[in-house]
Amino acid sequence: MSSLPNALWLNVSPALQQFDRPLLIHLSHHVAIAQWEYCQTPDEPMSLEVAIDLLDDYLKNQNRPVDLIGHSTSGLLGLLYAHKHPEKVRSLTLLSVGPYPAVDWQAHYYAQLQKLPCSREVLLNQMVINLFGHQSPGIVREILEILEQDLLTSLSPHNLFRRVGFSPSEVSVPMLVCGSADDIIIDPYSWEGWQTWLKTGDRIWQCPKGRYFFHYFHPQKVCEQIVDFWDLPSLSQDRTASFANLKVSL
Repeated sequence: MSSLPNALWLNVSPALQQFDRPLLIHLSHHVAIAQWEYCQTPDEPMSLEVAIDLLDDYLKNQNRPVDLIGHSTSGLLGLLYAHKHPEKVRSLTLLSVGPYPAVDWQAHYYAQLQKLPCSREVLLNQMVINLFGHQSPGIVREILEILEQDLLTSLSPHNLFRRVGFSPSEVSVPMLVCGSADDIIIDPYSWEGWQTWLKTGDRIWQCPKGRYFFHYFHPQKVCEQIVDFWDLPSLSQDRTASFANLKVSL
């Protein structure tokens, strides 16, 4: 039983996974957490449905619902999975996912690339500032390489010729939505759009700063919010019941 995770971190952007590690380390001190990764190759058609099916195949041996967590497009995948398989999800935590959940840094980048008369390199340099603030030249070069790789390997549904949108909708499982007040990708004012879709017990929390990768810069604060959400009486009861059912089934 100890080998089964209570929580599952989703990652469909392998190039960005280093920005998840600080929060994962903090969360691992509180709960058994596993990672599920999906890597999109240039030769494969982009398909969120394929990723949903692969995630479901991974969870078929899980004997209790799990707490899903995802940042950006990984959160979008978690949201779509929770819509399709709510019985397998105890709770859903979304980081940097707005009420229009397909909006990610790539959607912002391609929109700017179409509109602005500047090179790809210039625009990516500006994206580094937008996502991480001003950094030293060496750090900027490292981040540029990461963003270039993410454009090739992420499951993000956007490209220069097409940007995909998903309408806001309610999900039946308990949900925590987290963002940053100084993020320019997910406009802080757009968070109000989540209010229409929140149920009793759902939560919205904004980190005062940290931009799009606020969970990297402030992992302890984010961890505290997630763990506090997991400790809600209704979720705690669900987990106790799940463990009891598992014990009986064994």
